[in-house]
Amino acid sequence: MTLEFPDVGKVDARFFEAVIAPRLGAERPEVLVGPAPGLDNGIVRVAPGRVLAVTTDPLSLIPALGPEDSAWLSVHLLASDLATSGLAPQFAVVDFNLPPHMGAAEFERYWEAMHQEFRKLGIAVVAGHTGRFLGCDYTIIGGGALFALGPEDAYVTPAMARPGDVVLLTKGAAIATTGLLARAFPETVGRALGRAGLERAQGFFRQFSVVEEALAAASVGVRERGARAMHDATEGGVLGALYELAEAAGLGLEVELGRIPVAEETRQICELFEIDPYWALGEGALVVACPPERAPRVREAVEARGVPVAEVGRLLPPQEGRWVVARGEWRPLEPPAADPYWAAYRRALERGWR
Repeated sequence: MTLEFPDVGKVDARFFEAVIAPRLGAERPEVLVGPAPGLDNGIVRVAPGRVLAVTTDPLSLIPALGPEDSAWLSVHLLASDLATSGLAPQFAVVDFNLPPHMGAAEFERYWEAMHQEFRKLGIAVVAGHTGRFLGCDYTIIGGGALFALGPEDAYVTPAMARPGDVVLLTKGAAIATTGLLARAFPETVGRALGRAGLERAQGFFRQFSVVEEALAAASVGVRERGARAMHDATEGGVLGALYELAEAAGLGLEVELGRIPVAEETRQICELFEIDPYWALGEGALVVACPPERAPRVREAVEARGVPVAEVGRLLPPQEGRWVVARGEWRPLEPPAADPYWAAYRRALERGWR
């Protein structure tokens, strides 16, 4: 079997299973949940009845966004992953490997914005590393890790989903795709959508976090009491997130495509950039699996925070397969391929779009 890195973006499940999974260092009995496709958080038992949840992600400074918004995005991508465990993020470790041409003033603006967002979320920075190094460049300027302590019966993972669970989705499809492309190519998007449409699309940026809705869902209860499994959409979009949750749980899945909300701004931008919105960068959308009798309470708790929720499907026994239902037609839900966002972004640059 020939394995290749993707041109850009995360490695796929085949690469992970063949190259990464067999080489995870020492085996330790305290590790309750380790790395696996579709799982964003590790879980370690640190004392009887107590666990530590941990996640990691790149830190980025995207020139088109600027230092402040880039810092906000980096914090919330990390915090969104950890919040899907049901535990609120508490501690951070950051590693900055900065480009040599990055000035102190630019970094200070980035770090001040990151500090402010960590403080709002109740996260303390407990360790880190900062330096400028040859070979480093924008947009990835380092990496971070977040941690949370909590009771052993208070965390969830996508693997905990069960057949018959209702699948809820917050917000909708291609939220990050909409906000990022509107910010990166404002002239092109503005001509297509008009000034008001451009402003609405750019406003999607602050929807990229799922911290609030994940913790709201968990507040009802976790496992059989409410949110049984949670997973945030990232690369591969909402269909990719749904597939990953089902894969992590070893279950089948039925998804009603028509129930997945697609905002008008999203639809227009995806048509302009030739992107399938259901498979495109979906940061800001949260998938929640819960027992049918608890789904109304979970939905009510999330909607009380002003976050829209749609019931988009249900989990099935594994032998029943994974399906997308569109206009009465059933078609298999396949593993996510390369996210179409990256190719669309490259095409836009090659066309000179601004």
